[in-house]
Amino acid sequence: MAQRRSPGSQGALRAANEARIVQALRGAPATQSEIAERTGLAHATVSNIVRDLRERGSVSTEPTVHQGRRASLVTLERAEGPTVVGIDFGRQHVRIAVAADDPIVLVEDEVVLPVGHRAEESLAVAAELLDRLLREADVSRKNVAAICVGVPCPIDLRTGTILGHSILPEWDGVTRDRIGEAFGMAVEVANDSDLGAIAERAFGPYSDVDDLIFVKIGTGIGSGLVIGGKLHRGSFGIAGELGHVQVDPNGTLCVCGSRGCLETLASVRVMAQSLSAAFGRPVTTSDIVHQAIDGDPATRRVVADAGVAIGRTIANACNILAPSVVVVGGPLAEVGDLLLHPVRDGFRRFALHPLATSTQIVGASLGPRAEVLGAVTLARQTARTAAFM
Repeated sequence: MAQRRSPGSQGALRAANEARIVQALRGAPATQSEIAERTGLAHATVSNIVRDLRERGSVSTEPTVHQGRRASLVTLERAEGPTVVGIDFGRQHVRIAVAADDPIVLVEDEVVLPVGHRAEESLAVAAELLDRLLREADVSRKNVAAICVGVPCPIDLRTGTILGHSILPEWDGVTRDRIGEAFGMAVEVANDSDLGAIAERAFGPYSDVDDLIFVKIGTGIGSGLVIGGKLHRGSFGIAGELGHVQVDPNGTLCVCGSRGCLETLASVRVMAQSLSAAFGRPVTTSDIVHQAIDGDPATRRVVADAGVAIGRTIANACNILAPSVVVVGGPLAEVGDLLLHPVRDGFRRFALHPLATSTQIVGASLGPRAEVLGAVTLARQTARTAAFM
């Protein structure tokens, strides 16, 4: 069972528990015992998180009496600064977080979307979800200072146009302005891997890391680049398309028009296709994760082969950028070392020796929340810049 936990799951679990405690305090102050009862969390867990929240100024505590005993009453402090919204569209979901100008996410939820969802329908679903979350957070739409929307596609920042031919072809050509119309205000649009990189520095354990690559392995393979402490998007926004680095010149034709791209060898979609053919039944991403953890040899072989190819491509990127940390995320990261070991093996074989012995290859710390937390972070930056101006 221990294998089922990815290296970054402790950080994701703590973030989720913090969100549960904040939600429990939204209605009214409560003692730590009451919080434990409402959330189902252990008293020690509640105590540790409340202490951290108090140190950050997110909650206040005062002595009280509960059931005849001395206790500590915890009150959620309304954060100063603007309310912002982070939205993460995936191939089969939309997740939204409403946050104040501090590390606390006020409310957060996710809705499943059908495969092949179109922008019009999905934006309408997201707008309804946002309205509900704003009501829960007791925030008026007019008080939202900024919205950032993440998508699993490259974005031309010159025009704000989504280039969705690979992962979300139904969104190809959708513009930032069109998305903003759905939410009734201007929005910023960002690539989901870029948001994962931002989140690992803002919410994860890498706040002091100035050179970092976040690699997301999913239906496609993308990367977010932090260079010199700043997100690097390239001259017009499509830096980090790791999935379209050529691995085999004579390989399978890719949707980008090239042959043998990493995505044609190592994406979750390709793994699922290979295993579906082998087993004679449809195999999903969840199936890959559980079968690998449960020891299925064919699944583990597919994951390992993909990991080596990914590691080789990461090495090529590191030979140029020389980051100190590479964070591997996405739905497949849940298999933990079953993926990370072959990624590290492929990396060591093709990276320059100083990088092979110094660059860390680690699992993501935020799980499936990384992209929406990155969107929240980018929205905060936008709101603060607007306020300054």
